[in-house]
Amino acid sequence: MKIAIIAAMDKELALLLPLVPDHTTINVNGFEYYRGHFGAHELVITRCGIGKVNAAVSTLTLIDTFHPQLVINTGVAGGARGGAGVLDVVVADRVAYHDVWCGEGTKPGQAAGCPEAFECVLDDSVFEGLDVKRGLIASGDRFISTAAEVDAIKAVWPEAIAVDMESAAIAHVCYVKCVPFAVVRVISDTPGEADNISQYENFWTDAPERTFAVVKDIIDRLCP
Repeated sequence: MKIAIIAAMDKELALLLPLVPDHTTINVNGFEYYRGHFGAHELVITRCGIGKVNAAVSTLTLIDTFHPQLVINTGVAGGARGGAGVLDVVVADRVAYHDVWCGEGTKPGQAAGCPEAFECVLDDSVFEGLDVKRGLIASGDRFISTAAEVDAIKAVWPEAIAVDMESAAIAHVCYVKCVPFAVVRVISDTPGEADNISQYENFWTDAPERTFAVVKDIIDRLCP
């Protein structure tokens, strides 16, 4: 099986590249893709950059160039007062935009011609015995840092348990291209609660390897 893994930042990419010690680097449209093997499966790993446009362009380039059978988006996310705290791993059952509205006849958060939210493909059997949270992840082009911003997102998606800046755009491209996708994120901070900026900064020194080990365990289960 050919699986693509997309992260947004260099720090996230560095935790994923050990999965493919035999990788070769391929540059397409300014994006670097790291292709190697994990067990019997081929992996293509990339850093898309922060935000929806970077994520969409990188994902489209990846799909058109490498033709993966599954796309996994992973990295960090902010908590959205949905029961997920710092260092919790969140596996999306759906992802959606929180900063899109296309006018009358569409739900806030719904892109034109698309479902209200994009359904992820991973089922509960993948997570048996793992300590993960399931729920909706909401995406937008803004680093969420205040309670008021979380309130605005929850007004659109009350069921949201995490927020990020890329996953809905990646899911949107996968939906258009008919490629299954999944989203696995680690909570780095909880906007509006305590000092979330310090939470985010400390996350990278406290325990990123431990938390990303859970992400790698999930990927391992997808690649028996």
